[in-house]
Amino acid sequence: MSLSQNISVDVMGGDFGPRLCVPATLKFLQYFPQYTVSMVGYRSQILPLIEHSSFKPRISIVDAQQTVDMAERPGSAYRHKRQSSMWKALELLTEGQADACISAGNTGALMAMSRHLVGTIEGMSRPAICKPMPTASGDCYLLDMGANLNCSPEQLLQFAIMGSALAKVNGCLSPKVALMNIGAETTKGNNDIRQTYNLMKEHSGIDFQGFIEGNQLYSGAVDVIVCDGFVGNVALKVSEGAASFILNSLKQEFTSSIFRKALGLINHYVLKRWRERFDPSKYNGAALLGLKKIVVKSHGGATTQGFYQALVTATQQVNAHIPAQLEKCLSLNTA
Repeated sequence: MSLSQNISVDVMGGDFGPRLCVPATLKFLQYFPQYTVSMVGYRSQILPLIEHSSFKPRISIVDAQQTVDMAERPGSAYRHKRQSSMWKALELLTEGQADACISAGNTGALMAMSRHLVGTIEGMSRPAICKPMPTASGDCYLLDMGANLNCSPEQLLQFAIMGSALAKVNGCLSPKVALMNIGAETTKGNNDIRQTYNLMKEHSGIDFQGFIEGNQLYSGAVDVIVCDGFVGNVALKVSEGAASFILNSLKQEFTSSIFRKALGLINHYVLKRWRERFDPSKYNGAALLGLKKIVVKSHGGATTQGFYQALVTATQQVNAHIPAQLEKCLSLNTA
């Protein structure tokens, strides 16, 4: 890895494309002087946004002739969008011209292209979107969060192994692993979930704690929570919606009268700390865990701050050498 590390950025992805991704990337360059970036997308849309930036010397533009629509089917994108910004951004990674790749684009297409171009670590059939979630006692790794909507018991077991390995890499000596279900009883759930329970219970490489329900997601009872991408993505979006609802409700309450405005001023710093801790944009950016190189998925509707945070997540993955560390942990786990 070079001293000047580079991140390839699919600036056409997400709901807002270059007009959000480019300013967020410029902010990233301001705070991370050791990085350069490759902005991949329509050159004609990128150039006006960086024309007067002092960071222009640290930016290379890779022109792309196509974009992947957010509603496009992954198989169609994989077959027909090989001149897209997403594909070309991943190519920079596989060719060694970038240390990480980030996109806010179509999740299914990103996974399909990543599996083909980057490849998965030996023994892992599919990557899983994984990110830390704030809990009462620190962070908990949740996976999968949207890459795989239908998972076999064997794939869910692989997610558990990967999540446990990542937690170990980040300092958790004996990660506790749980499987998300509609109830804690062993008789609950569909056949695949019950089969997964048995596989995890019998696996000596993970500290399996059994089923966990959605209302315990933030309890801090376990370090890794496993689910398929449908359940994980719903859990993520519900959590983001709940956090925004609570914050907006508090704002309304503390501005509804002079007396309540006074109370709001008294509690300003407490509310500020709460918002800083649970602001969804602070947790934006999730790794496609299980790939041979670093690919980070940003929320498609992320704010500028959120996309910036996803870039920060990519640097954390680069600095920790996550794919190599994960591969090492997995090899020890299966030896």
